[in-house]
Amino acid sequence: MTPPQKPVAASGAEHGFYNLAAAGQPEGNGAGKTSPAVNGAPGKNAKASGYGLRTESLSPMETLAQSISGACPTLTPFVTVPLVYTLAGNATWLAYVLGTCGILLVAWCISRFARYSSSPGSLYSYAAMILPPWLAATAAWSLLLAYIMGSASNIGAFYYYANVILRNATGHELSTLLLSTIFAVPFIWIAWRDVKLSARAMLVMEACSVTAVVAVMALVLFRHGLHGDPNQLHLRGVTASGFRQGLVLALYSFVGFEAATALGSESRNPLKTIPRAVILTSVLGGVFFTICAYTEILGFGMSGKDLGTSDVPMHVLAGVGGMPVLGLLIDFGALVSLFAGSLAGITAAARVLLQMSHNGLTHSSLRKIHTRNETPTGATIVTGLAAFLPVAILAVKGTSGVDVYGWLGMLAVYGFVVSYGLVCFALPGYLRDHHGVVNLATRTIPYIACLAMVYAVVANLYPAPEGVYGKLPYVFLSYLAAVLLLFVFRSRAKPSLQEGS
Repeated sequence: MTPPQKPVAASGAEHGFYNLAAAGQPEGNGAGKTSPAVNGAPGKNAKASGYGLRTESLSPMETLAQSISGACPTLTPFVTVPLVYTLAGNATWLAYVLGTCGILLVAWCISRFARYSSSPGSLYSYAAMILPPWLAATAAWSLLLAYIMGSASNIGAFYYYANVILRNATGHELSTLLLSTIFAVPFIWIAWRDVKLSARAMLVMEACSVTAVVAVMALVLFRHGLHGDPNQLHLRGVTASGFRQGLVLALYSFVGFEAATALGSESRNPLKTIPRAVILTSVLGGVFFTICAYTEILGFGMSGKDLGTSDVPMHVLAGVGGMPVLGLLIDFGALVSLFAGSLAGITAAARVLLQMSHNGLTHSSLRKIHTRNETPTGATIVTGLAAFLPVAILAVKGTSGVDVYGWLGMLAVYGFVVSYGLVCFALPGYLRDHHGVVNLATRTIPYIACLAMVYAVVANLYPAPEGVYGKLPYVFLSYLAAVLLLFVFRSRAKPSLQEGS
């Protein structure tokens, strides 16, 4: 399928670790504290230490904010909906309905793991409890890349949109490297400084930006009246091949929805709040994206303009709704949403890297926790720099923010989809072997969800994209080959294991 062309958004542990994790035994951190792995009956919040992280400090709403910000919902009506429209046309809303159904299957699988286990390792911890070590390592490195590249792609989108706003307002632009630095330094600092500050900032920023978009959509629907759009309801002009490709692209609006799973040590009552956050983000995101898709096509039909070629869709819709000033407000809202998305990505990436370090997949120095902030110091700095440096290099070379977003964002998508697929594949065996849960749902839903992720990858490769996008799958595969070779050949340092209270 045609890839997006404009912005929106070591070695492993000894085998014994995986056996112990799968059996629900706590892993230690080698410093006299128990691991954050939490296992028990659904709804029972077993106590476990969080490697020095600030345990049980985040409210359910703050935990939910991590997942919502991870999905960066405000960017979908800006960029992804117009791209899906170029493929699926008047069936764009239907692509999002079916995409929501598909992602809910994945969310169900993740939430089932999250009901029994909670740790900073996110999906990696789930995979490690049942999959062979090399597949668990694949999930770990894929997820880490996904969070880092997702944050990096947002930096590219930021300097693109910021210069568009500056050019329209003043006729001048700022250095892309300067804008990237201005954007990246604060979210890395907040992620290092305080997880509660981070969660609250994401909650406020996403609430404001989404509210502005919803206001525009409501105005457009009010101006149109209660009657439906026959072109969309009757799927006029829709082709099967276009709809298939549009459906795959619609799925990419959701990636990052599981980011709350990285807060397993820091959320209150994580075995309840995290599964709810994952499911709620999927449902709310699906409803929001579907309404935006339907309303954008409707509004552009009223304006006589082409949604697929518009660089400022929210400006057009704000004009149709009779409130042009909202278009400018939403522009700033999009920048705020990009910041929240990058903050969520680095927050999650740092905790995944922390867990990987404790399990022997990365250097032990990344286990360090700041004594006052109670955040993973080394892991936050490393993941923050890993997100910033590729963008800085591309910016210095004069690469467009559009390309930065598209290239790095596509690498993030590959990482997410691989992680999702592996976790879904692991769920039936985990529930059967360690909790005695076997029923029709656990025998069917995980495999359907896994196949959906496989389909999303294959459909994006055939026909092969042109240019850089056609090379990105090989970049991702080379990355996986390199880290798995490191996994195989580096001498494995066995993490210390200690019973929890």
